[in-house]
This record gives sequence, C-alpha cells and structure tokens, in this order.
Amino acid sequence: MADDGGLSRIQQRMAMIPRRVREAVTPALIKEGNDLAVTMRILAPDDPATDAPDLRSSIEVTGPSEQTPPYSQPGGSMVVPENAVAVTVGNADVRYPHLVEYGTTKATAQPFFWPTVRLQRKKATNAIKRAIRKAVKDNWGSRK
Repeated sequence: MADDGGLSRIQQRMAMIPRRVREAVTPALIKEGNDLAVTMRILAPDDPATDAPDLRSSIEVTGPSEQTPPYSQPGGSMVVPENAVAVTVGNADVRYPHLVEYGTTKATAQPFFWPTVRLQRKKATNAIKRAIRKAVKDNWGSRK
C-alpha cells in the first residue's frame, strides 16, 4: 500500500463527521423546537367558551424525516428534511391559524407564531451551533 501522507485517514475522518454531527445535533433541534412550541402555546389566543377545536393544542413539533399534519401552517403537509425540525400550527380540525395570525376584515390580528420565532431565533441558533461545534470537536479524533 502506497503512503499517501495521511490523506486517506483525513478523508475517512471527514466522511464520518457529518453522520455523527447529524446524530448529535438532532436532540438540540428537537429541544429548541419544543421551546418554540411552548412559547407559541403561551402566546396563542384561545377562547375556552367556544366548542371550536383548540388552536393551542394544534401546535406541533415535527422531527427530521417525519410528516407535518395536514393543513398545518406554514406550508401544509410536508416531510421535514434531515437536520431540520418544523413547528407548525393547525391540522385537519384547526384550519384557521393564518386568520388569527394575520387577521381578517372582521377580526384583528393576534400574532403569536412569528413573534415567537423572532423572539427565540437567536437563542435557538446559538444552541444549535453550540451542539454542532461540540459534535465536531467530540468526533474529530475518533477512528470509528
């Protein structure tokens, strides 16, 4: 076997990092998605006197490679890509979250989704970056 100066070992290590990083980052993604969902549930308006399906209970966190609920906002039913988490509002029973968020001609807007995203974006981004850095650092020297 010819000596390649360690190139093959470096290539092997570089190929292993993404898989291990993906595995290590998924819990951080789900945790941050759950934090977003909790804050959205707190901010979401609901009228307990009505028999309408509950807007707060329709807020869901969908993990990587899972399908979001039908009629969910934003985006409707879709498969969440790898290394991503989707926080959606709405389902087959609750099909009005966009009307609450943006308002109508007869009802004022009661935003809860995008204010939560803007409020927690920096914290979530930093936590995910921290998880990526830790995963890369932990797996850089491994020979597996």
